[in-house]
Amino acid sequence: MYLLWIAIFHSYSFALSKTITIEFCYLVFITADFYAINNFIVPRFLIKKKYLLFISATVIIILISGWLRALVSVQMNLHFIHTPVTDFTTLFINSILNITFWVLLITIGKMLIERIRTQQQIESLEKDRIKNELDYLKAQINPHALFNSLNTIYGHIDKSNQVARNILLHFSELLRYQLYDCSSEKVSLEKEILYIKNYVAFHRLRKDENLLVNFDIGPVEEELKIAPLLLVVLIENAFKFVSNLPDRKNKITISLSTQEHVLHSLFANTIEVNQTRIGSESNGIGIANLKRRLELLYPNKYNLGVNKDKEFYETSLIINLT
Repeated sequence: MYLLWIAIFHSYSFALSKTITIEFCYLVFITADFYAINNFIVPRFLIKKKYLLFISATVIIILISGWLRALVSVQMNLHFIHTPVTDFTTLFINSILNITFWVLLITIGKMLIERIRTQQQIESLEKDRIKNELDYLKAQINPHALFNSLNTIYGHIDKSNQVARNILLHFSELLRYQLYDCSSEKVSLEKEILYIKNYVAFHRLRKDENLLVNFDIGPVEEELKIAPLLLVVLIENAFKFVSNLPDRKNKITISLSTQEHVLHSLFANTIEVNQTRIGSESNGIGIANLKRRLELLYPNKYNLGVNKDKEFYETSLIINLT
Protein backbone atom coordinates (compact mmCIF):
# COMPACT_ATOMS: atom_id res chain seq x y z
CA MET A 1 0.00 0.00 0.00
CA TYR A 2 2.82 2.38 0.90
CA LEU A 3 4.58 1.71 -2.42
CA LEU A 4 1.30 2.34 -4.28
CA TRP A 5 0.95 5.82 -2.70
CA ILE A 6 4.57 6.62 -3.61
CA ALA A 7 3.93 5.59 -7.22
CA ILE A 8 0.79 7.74 -7.40
CA PHE A 9 2.64 10.73 -5.87
CA HIS A 10 5.51 10.45 -8.36
CA SER A 11 3.07 10.09 -11.25
CA TYR A 12 1.13 13.19 -10.12
CA SER A 13 4.36 15.14 -9.57
CA PHE A 14 5.58 14.24 -13.07
CA ALA A 15 2.28 15.33 -14.67
CA LEU A 16 2.27 18.55 -12.65
CA SER A 17 5.88 19.15 -13.64
CA LYS A 18 4.99 18.84 -17.33
CA THR A 19 2.02 21.18 -16.93
CA ILE A 20 4.04 23.80 -15.07
CA THR A 21 6.87 23.57 -17.63
CA ILE A 22 4.50 24.04 -20.57
CA GLU A 23 2.64 26.91 -18.86
CA PHE A 24 5.93 28.57 -17.96
CA CYS A 25 6.92 28.33 -21.61
CA TYR A 26 3.72 30.18 -22.53
CA LEU A 27 4.29 32.74 -19.79
CA VAL A 28 7.75 33.62 -21.12
CA PHE A 29 6.50 34.43 -24.62
CA ILE A 30 3.34 36.19 -23.42
CA THR A 31 5.39 38.40 -21.10
CA ALA A 32 7.95 39.16 -23.80
CA ASP A 33 5.26 40.05 -26.38
CA PHE A 34 3.33 42.22 -23.91
CA TYR A 35 6.48 44.11 -22.97
CA ALA A 36 7.54 44.63 -26.60
CA ILE A 37 4.10 45.76 -27.78
CA ASN A 38 3.36 48.15 -24.92
CA ASN A 39 6.83 49.64 -24.55
CA PHE A 40 8.04 49.80 -28.16
CA ILE A 41 5.32 49.27 -30.74
CA VAL A 42 2.55 51.34 -29.10
CA PRO A 43 4.72 54.46 -28.43
CA ARG A 44 6.41 54.36 -31.85
CA PHE A 45 3.44 53.50 -34.07
CA LEU A 46 0.00 53.57 -32.36
CA ILE A 47 0.44 56.88 -30.48
CA LYS A 48 1.86 58.47 -33.63
CA LYS A 49 -1.18 57.19 -35.57
CA LYS A 50 0.86 54.86 -37.80
CA TYR A 51 -1.84 52.21 -37.65
CA LEU A 52 -0.64 50.03 -40.52
CA LEU A 53 2.86 49.76 -39.06
CA PHE A 54 1.38 49.08 -35.63
CA ILE A 55 -0.75 46.18 -36.90
CA SER A 56 2.09 44.77 -39.02
CA ALA A 57 4.65 44.90 -36.18
CA THR A 58 2.20 43.32 -33.72
CA VAL A 59 1.32 40.48 -36.08
CA ILE A 60 4.99 39.81 -36.86
CA ILE A 61 5.95 39.65 -33.16
CA ILE A 62 3.09 37.26 -32.35
CA LEU A 63 3.93 35.03 -35.35
CA ILE A 64 7.58 34.87 -34.33
CA SER A 65 6.63 34.12 -30.71
CA GLY A 66 4.17 31.42 -31.81
CA TRP A 67 6.79 29.79 -34.01
CA LEU A 68 9.44 29.91 -31.26
CA ARG A 69 6.99 28.60 -28.66
CA ALA A 70 5.99 25.67 -30.92
CA LEU A 71 9.66 24.92 -31.61
CA VAL A 72 10.54 24.99 -27.90
CA SER A 73 7.51 22.82 -27.10
CA VAL A 74 8.61 20.18 -29.64
CA GLN A 75 12.13 20.10 -28.22
CA MET A 76 10.83 19.86 -24.65
CA ASN A 77 8.55 16.97 -25.61
CA LEU A 78 11.43 15.14 -27.26
CA HIS A 79 14.23 15.68 -24.77
CA PHE A 80 12.66 16.60 -21.42
CA ILE A 81 9.06 15.51 -20.97
CA HIS A 82 9.34 12.44 -23.25
CA THR A 83 5.80 12.58 -24.59
CA PRO A 84 4.61 12.01 -28.16
CA VAL A 85 5.35 15.01 -30.36
CA THR A 86 2.25 16.93 -31.42
CA ASP A 87 2.02 18.08 -35.01
CA PHE A 88 4.14 21.27 -35.39
CA THR A 89 1.43 23.11 -37.35
CA THR A 90 -1.12 22.42 -34.61
CA LEU A 91 1.31 23.61 -31.95
CA PHE A 92 2.08 26.72 -34.01
CA ILE A 93 -1.61 27.65 -34.45
CA ASN A 94 -2.44 26.94 -30.79
CA SER A 95 0.54 28.99 -29.68
CA ILE A 96 -0.54 31.98 -31.81
CA LEU A 97 -4.11 31.80 -30.53
CA ASN A 98 -3.07 31.49 -26.88
CA ILE A 99 -0.42 34.20 -27.03
CA THR A 100 -2.78 36.56 -28.89
CA PHE A 101 -5.59 35.96 -26.40
CA TRP A 102 -3.50 36.55 -23.29
CA VAL A 103 -1.53 39.51 -24.69
CA LEU A 104 -4.80 41.14 -25.79
CA LEU A 105 -6.47 40.45 -22.44
CA ILE A 106 -3.56 41.83 -20.39
CA THR A 107 -3.20 44.84 -22.69
CA ILE A 108 -6.90 45.71 -22.38
CA GLY A 109 -6.67 45.35 -18.60
CA LYS A 110 -3.63 47.63 -18.50
CA MET A 111 -5.37 50.22 -20.70
CA LEU A 112 -8.46 50.18 -18.48
CA ILE A 113 -6.36 50.69 -15.35
CA GLU A 114 -4.44 53.54 -16.99
CA ARG A 115 -7.68 55.11 -18.19
CA ILE A 116 -9.15 55.01 -14.69
CA ARG A 117 -5.98 56.55 -13.24
CA THR A 118 -5.93 59.22 -15.95
CA GLN A 119 -9.60 60.04 -15.34
CA GLN A 120 -8.95 60.34 -11.62
CA GLN A 121 -6.01 62.66 -12.28
CA ILE A 122 -8.10 64.77 -14.67
CA GLU A 123 -10.91 65.05 -12.11
CA SER A 124 -8.42 66.01 -9.41
CA LEU A 125 -6.82 68.63 -11.66
CA GLU A 126 -10.25 69.95 -12.64
CA LYS A 127 -11.27 70.31 -9.00
CA ASP A 128 -8.03 72.15 -8.24
CA ARG A 129 -8.53 74.39 -11.29
CA ILE A 130 -12.10 75.26 -10.31
CA LYS A 131 -11.07 75.91 -6.71
CA ASN A 132 -8.22 78.18 -7.82
CA GLU A 133 -10.47 80.01 -10.25
CA LEU A 134 -13.15 80.51 -7.59
CA ASP A 135 -10.53 81.75 -5.14
CA TYR A 136 -9.32 84.18 -7.78
CA LEU A 137 -12.83 85.42 -8.48
CA LYS A 138 -13.56 85.85 -4.78
CA ALA A 139 -10.23 87.62 -4.34
CA GLN A 140 -11.41 90.15 -6.92
CA ILE A 141 -14.72 90.67 -5.16
CA ASN A 142 -13.48 91.01 -1.58
CA PRO A 143 -11.03 93.91 -2.08
CA HIS A 144 -13.65 95.73 -4.15
CA ALA A 145 -16.13 95.63 -1.28
CA LEU A 146 -13.38 96.51 1.19
CA PHE A 147 -12.35 99.69 -0.66
CA ASN A 148 -15.98 100.76 -1.02
CA SER A 149 -16.33 100.34 2.73
CA LEU A 150 -13.24 102.44 3.41
CA ASN A 151 -14.58 105.20 1.17
CA THR A 152 -17.81 105.19 3.11
CA ILE A 153 -15.99 105.52 6.43
CA TYR A 154 -13.93 108.36 5.00
CA GLY A 155 -17.08 110.20 3.86
CA HIS A 156 -18.57 110.09 7.37
CA ILE A 157 -15.50 110.67 9.49
CA ASP A 158 -16.34 114.33 10.13
CA LYS A 159 -19.94 113.64 11.18
CA SER A 160 -21.21 112.74 14.59
CA ASN A 161 -19.46 110.01 16.51
CA GLN A 162 -22.63 107.92 16.59
CA VAL A 163 -22.75 107.64 12.81
CA ALA A 164 -19.05 106.81 12.70
CA ARG A 165 -19.51 104.15 15.36
CA ASN A 166 -22.41 102.58 13.46
CA ILE A 167 -20.37 102.52 10.30
CA LEU A 168 -17.41 100.94 12.04
CA LEU A 169 -19.69 98.39 13.67
CA HIS A 170 -21.18 97.29 10.37
CA PHE A 171 -17.80 97.45 8.70
CA SER A 172 -16.23 95.18 11.30
CA GLU A 173 -19.00 92.63 10.78
CA LEU A 174 -18.55 92.75 7.02
CA LEU A 175 -14.79 92.41 7.30
CA ARG A 176 -15.02 89.54 9.76
CA TYR A 177 -17.38 87.62 7.49
CA GLN A 178 -15.24 88.12 4.41
CA LEU A 179 -11.97 87.24 6.11
CA TYR A 180 -13.10 84.25 8.16
CA ASP A 181 -16.45 82.75 7.08
CA CYS A 182 -15.87 83.12 3.34
CA SER A 183 -12.83 80.85 3.44
CA SER A 184 -15.21 77.86 3.26
CA GLU A 185 -16.62 76.62 -0.02
CA LYS A 186 -20.16 76.80 1.36
CA VAL A 187 -21.59 78.80 4.25
CA SER A 188 -24.85 78.70 6.12
CA LEU A 189 -27.61 80.57 4.30
CA GLU A 190 -28.58 82.19 7.60
CA LYS A 191 -25.05 83.61 7.98
CA GLU A 192 -25.13 84.87 4.40
CA ILE A 193 -28.45 86.63 5.04
CA LEU A 194 -27.04 88.18 8.24
CA TYR A 195 -24.09 89.45 6.20
CA ILE A 196 -26.50 90.90 3.64
CA LYS A 197 -28.38 92.71 6.43
CA ASN A 198 -25.15 94.30 7.64
CA TYR A 199 -24.18 95.12 4.08
CA VAL A 200 -27.51 96.84 3.40
CA ALA A 201 -27.40 98.74 6.69
CA PHE A 202 -23.83 99.80 6.00
CA HIS A 203 -24.60 101.18 2.53
CA ARG A 204 -27.86 102.70 3.70
CA LEU A 205 -25.87 105.04 5.95
CA ARG A 206 -24.10 106.68 3.05
CA LYS A 207 -27.33 107.39 1.14
CA ASP A 208 -29.61 110.34 1.78
CA GLU A 209 -32.99 110.09 3.47
CA ASN A 210 -34.80 110.16 0.15
CA LEU A 211 -33.90 106.50 -0.39
CA LEU A 212 -36.38 103.86 0.74
CA VAL A 213 -35.03 100.33 1.18
CA ASN A 214 -37.54 97.49 1.40
CA PHE A 215 -35.80 94.41 2.69
CA ASP A 216 -38.13 91.41 2.87
CA ILE A 217 -36.92 88.03 4.15
CA GLY A 218 -39.52 85.32 3.73
CA PRO A 219 -39.47 81.78 5.07
CA VAL A 220 -35.94 80.35 4.98
CA GLU A 221 -35.34 76.64 5.43
CA GLU A 222 -32.81 75.69 8.07
CA GLU A 223 -29.46 74.03 7.41
CA LEU A 224 -29.27 75.20 3.79
CA LYS A 225 -25.82 76.20 2.56
CA ILE A 226 -24.77 78.53 -0.23
CA ALA A 227 -21.54 79.73 -1.81
CA PRO A 228 -20.56 83.01 -0.11
CA LEU A 229 -20.81 86.47 -1.66
CA LEU A 230 -23.06 85.59 -4.57
CA LEU A 231 -26.03 87.82 -3.80
CA VAL A 232 -24.03 90.83 -2.63
CA VAL A 233 -22.99 91.63 -6.22
CA LEU A 234 -26.62 92.29 -7.19
CA ILE A 235 -27.27 94.30 -4.02
CA GLU A 236 -24.20 96.42 -4.67
CA ASN A 237 -25.46 97.20 -8.19
CA ALA A 238 -28.86 98.18 -6.78
CA PHE A 239 -27.24 100.74 -4.45
CA LYS A 240 -24.80 101.93 -7.10
CA PHE A 241 -27.36 102.60 -9.82
CA VAL A 242 -30.49 103.53 -7.87
CA SER A 243 -32.10 106.76 -8.98
CA ASN A 244 -31.39 110.03 -7.20
CA LEU A 245 -34.57 112.00 -7.83
CA PRO A 246 -35.26 114.89 -5.43
CA ASP A 247 -39.02 115.09 -5.97
CA ARG A 248 -39.97 111.53 -5.05
CA LYS A 249 -38.79 108.50 -3.17
CA ASN A 250 -36.02 106.45 -4.66
CA LYS A 251 -36.52 102.77 -3.88
CA ILE A 252 -34.53 99.59 -3.53
CA THR A 253 -36.36 96.31 -3.02
CA ILE A 254 -34.64 93.15 -1.82
CA SER A 255 -36.58 89.93 -1.36
CA LEU A 256 -35.19 86.57 -0.19
CA SER A 257 -36.98 83.29 0.53
CA THR A 258 -36.58 79.54 0.08
CA GLN A 259 -38.97 76.80 -0.90
CA GLU A 260 -38.10 73.12 -1.19
CA HIS A 261 -34.36 73.88 -1.03
CA VAL A 262 -34.64 76.49 -3.80
CA LEU A 263 -33.55 80.06 -3.09
CA HIS A 264 -35.71 82.79 -4.64
CA SER A 265 -34.17 86.27 -4.63
CA LEU A 266 -35.26 89.54 -6.20
CA PHE A 267 -33.35 92.83 -6.40
CA ALA A 268 -34.96 95.95 -7.84
CA ASN A 269 -34.14 99.65 -7.86
CA THR A 270 -35.70 102.74 -9.37
CA ILE A 271 -33.91 104.39 -12.25
CA GLU A 272 -34.14 107.80 -13.78
CA VAL A 273 -36.11 108.28 -17.00
CA ASN A 274 -33.08 109.39 -18.97
CA GLN A 275 -30.99 106.57 -17.58
CA THR A 276 -30.94 104.37 -20.67
CA ARG A 277 -28.61 101.83 -19.11
CA ILE A 278 -27.72 100.84 -15.62
CA GLY A 279 -24.10 101.57 -16.34
CA SER A 280 -21.21 99.88 -18.03
CA GLU A 281 -19.80 98.72 -14.71
CA SER A 282 -22.93 96.74 -13.93
CA ASN A 283 -22.08 94.42 -16.78
CA GLY A 284 -18.40 94.46 -15.88
CA ILE A 285 -16.27 92.44 -13.53
CA GLY A 286 -18.91 92.00 -10.79
CA ILE A 287 -21.64 90.48 -12.96
CA ALA A 288 -19.12 88.55 -15.06
CA ASN A 289 -17.65 86.99 -11.91
CA LEU A 290 -21.13 86.20 -10.60
CA LYS A 291 -22.13 84.39 -13.80
CA ARG A 292 -18.88 82.47 -13.91
CA ARG A 293 -19.18 81.38 -10.27
CA LEU A 294 -22.78 80.29 -10.83
CA GLU A 295 -21.71 78.20 -13.83
CA LEU A 296 -18.97 76.52 -11.81
CA LEU A 297 -20.86 76.03 -8.55
CA TYR A 298 -24.44 75.47 -9.70
CA PRO A 299 -24.39 74.20 -13.30
CA ASN A 300 -27.95 73.79 -14.62
CA LYS A 301 -29.23 74.68 -11.14
CA TYR A 302 -29.72 78.43 -11.40
CA ASN A 303 -31.63 81.05 -13.33
CA LEU A 304 -30.45 84.66 -13.55
CA GLY A 305 -33.00 87.01 -15.09
CA VAL A 306 -33.11 90.75 -15.79
CA ASN A 307 -36.20 92.91 -16.33
CA LYS A 308 -36.03 96.63 -17.10
CA ASP A 309 -38.70 99.23 -17.75
CA LYS A 310 -38.80 103.02 -17.63
CA GLU A 311 -38.77 103.24 -13.84
CA PHE A 312 -37.33 100.00 -12.46
CA TYR A 313 -34.37 97.75 -13.03
CA GLU A 314 -35.05 94.28 -11.65
CA THR A 315 -32.80 91.24 -11.29
CA SER A 316 -33.98 87.84 -10.13
CA LEU A 317 -31.78 84.91 -9.12
CA ILE A 318 -33.09 81.43 -8.43
CA ILE A 319 -30.68 78.75 -7.17
CA ASN A 320 -31.34 75.13 -6.38
CA LEU A 321 -29.28 74.59 -3.21
CA THR A 322 -29.65 70.81 -3.04
